[in-house]
Amino acid sequence: MKTLILLRHAKSGWDDPELRDFDRPLNAKGVRAAVMMGRKAAADRLRVQRLIASPAVRVMQTLEGFREGISALPEPEWDRRIYLSSAATLLDIIRETETGIDTLMLAGHNPGLEDLILELVADDSASPLRALVEEKLPTASLAVLEWQGDDWAMLDSKSGVRLAALTRPRDLDSSLGPDTD
Repeated sequence: MKTLILLRHAKSGWDDPELRDFDRPLNAKGVRAAVMMGRKAAADRLRVQRLIASPAVRVMQTLEGFREGISALPEPEWDRRIYLSSAATLLDIIRETETGIDTLMLAGHNPGLEDLILELVADDSASPLRALVEEKLPTASLAVLEWQGDDWAMLDSKSGVRLAALTRPRDLDSSLGPDTD
């Protein structure tokens, strides 16, 4: 079985209008959410073998906070293609993963991450978690997808992917949700 973990960056700040979007840092709420999501991942005993992440500042800072909570996390492989990518591009990146890796984590952005979940998990009314993603994948959300395949290169919408878990920051602390995610 393969496990794909998706982490959307935490809430970023818009305080400096001179900054490029790529360079926007997390705000205080985002920092809190990133640490809390890392703690949740640790409590759920998530183990990541490979981590690929967008090099945008808000993703880098999300992973710093996430690592505070979980501690056992491989060094990220920074991949510029993840920055504001489509679901198709994310799937291409996933398919490059060696078959020996059973647990892969991507850290990035919407709408790509949300669209990827909706593409891979069947819309058959069997997953209440998928219905939540249809509404929105809020900042700092953590999704765990599982499938019975053995080769990442074969992953697609017909692979029988199951959305095993979805945790939004507001699920852990109501003060972290849902203003303007």
